[in-house]
Amino acid sequence: MDKKTAKKQINKLLGIDAVAGLAIAGAAWVALLAQRGFSTVEIGLLESIFHITSLTFEIPSGVISDVFGRRKTMVAGRVMVIISSLLMIVSKDFFTVALAIAVNALSYNLASGTREALAYDSLKEAGIESEYDKFASTDLMIYQIFGSVGTLLAGLALFLGYKRANMIDAVIGAISVLIALSLVDVKTNLQNVSKTSDRFKKVISESAAFIRHNRKARLIILFNSLIGAVDILILFFLQAKLPLMGLSNFWLGPALFIMGMGAAIGAKVTEYFPEKRYRRIGIIATIGVMLAFASVFTGNIYLMIIGGFIGAFSDNFVQVRTDILLNTMIPSDQRATLMSVNSFAFSMVMIVLSPIFGMIFA
Repeated sequence: MDKKTAKKQINKLLGIDAVAGLAIAGAAWVALLAQRGFSTVEIGLLESIFHITSLTFEIPSGVISDVFGRRKTMVAGRVMVIISSLLMIVSKDFFTVALAIAVNALSYNLASGTREALAYDSLKEAGIESEYDKFASTDLMIYQIFGSVGTLLAGLALFLGYKRANMIDAVIGAISVLIALSLVDVKTNLQNVSKTSDRFKKVISESAAFIRHNRKARLIILFNSLIGAVDILILFFLQAKLPLMGLSNFWLGPALFIMGMGAAIGAKVTEYFPEKRYRRIGIIATIGVMLAFASVFTGNIYLMIIGGFIGAFSDNFVQVRTDILLNTMIPSDQRATLMSVNSFAFSMVMIVLSPIFGMIFA
């Protein structure tokens, strides 16, 4: 792959995340469920179901990506978005909503690890892997900005209702499928292994060996998962709590947009701290998320929004550096699988914390 093709590939990946961020039902799913009468405890359980599904299929999806190709896996992930949206439209109760949530989790499984692996190895194949730092921060920033636009339209989603809002998401999913179909796969040494079963064995055994023998990678993955889980749960439950505290549906979108912009800024600012030690960035992120958690208990709408902004900033500030650092440590043949391990750890933490936070914020 030459430099021109690699850069086109990067732009397409950025385009997929930009389009995905505009899913208004996905951005306001907590508020939509609350509008339908689901309690915070039920929403917490649904969040757990999402991450139980992710926990089950995260690593297998990474293995599938390494074995069968990143392009096919990206396309499959975008198709799952359409299916999930359609299932949510026909959902009638907790169990049917749970099914839609589980399929949505599969869409994330298929993309996580695959997107990063495709981007890094495309740049590496073109001899410009040093540009991955810029991609990692720009990608997360774009996703957050467009995702914030989606949350800005949360009031519109609530006005339209869950059926029409999810239909919009299905259309957005279809657009992202078309972009994914135009991607070009990368070459890896794994393709030289003729038998599919041997490919699976090689990916699984070598990935397990990497995790087992690399203590630094294990600690980085665990820390990033804790920071991300706490922040995401704070932001999710702020969607439900802010209206209960008197914030109108009209102002809910702008409030979520402000918090989302914190995440976008946090992702971009990381570019200006490349020389800083990861530990220092981790300390900054920890303090920020702690302040966000404390803001929920102030009972002040404005402080809660500011806290959400700080938490989102801190989460992405450390997440981008984690992504970059891990990619420099892991081999190409197992890249999607090992990056999926990072998401796998996040899901485990979320399963434990989701119902706990549901009770805390009830």
